[in-house]
Amino acid sequence: MLFESSRVSFRKTTEEDAAVYHTWRNDMEVMRTTNPSLDLFTYAETRQFVEQVILGSGTSKSYMILDKLSERPIGITSLIQLDFKNRSAECILDIGEKEFWGKGYGNESLRLLLNYAFHELNLHRVSLRVFAFNDKAVALYEKIGFKREGISRQALFREGQWHDLLHMGILQEEYKAG
Repeated sequence: MLFESSRVSFRKTTEEDAAVYHTWRNDMEVMRTTNPSLDLFTYAETRQFVEQVILGSGTSKSYMILDKLSERPIGITSLIQLDFKNRSAECILDIGEKEFWGKGYGNESLRLLLNYAFHELNLHRVSLRVFAFNDKAVALYEKIGFKREGISRQALFREGQWHDLLHMGILQEEYKAG
């Protein structure tokens, strides 16, 4: 199957996923490394975000990441700003269920998404943005083959300090070589 590996599978995100996404979106430990604002959201705000941003965009594809054993949603991944003319997109990966952190689920999910992006959609380039203090994510992205392409200096104020935002990208030929 296109969207499964040994431990995870993807399914299209639906409006019903707003409830679990709301839980992740309001967990500060989960959002510390992915959300620039660190605001708490009402359920209505989360539902509106899911409907308009995640599901309502004509230039994105979003999938819930499921643990294959339990079929439980453990995160969300997306290709956004899909540009088929220039064969590029930006990817997003969030593992929302903390008991799945540090066990390779992010790696497995990102590889599934990149396989889809490069082998099915025939994209030439996939980019991402990551907070510079998120050492584990940066190491994962570099292990997969992403290259650092730039820095937005001191773009994020978190925990009393300014932090950089790293811009990273990987080309189709680099991913195939990995």
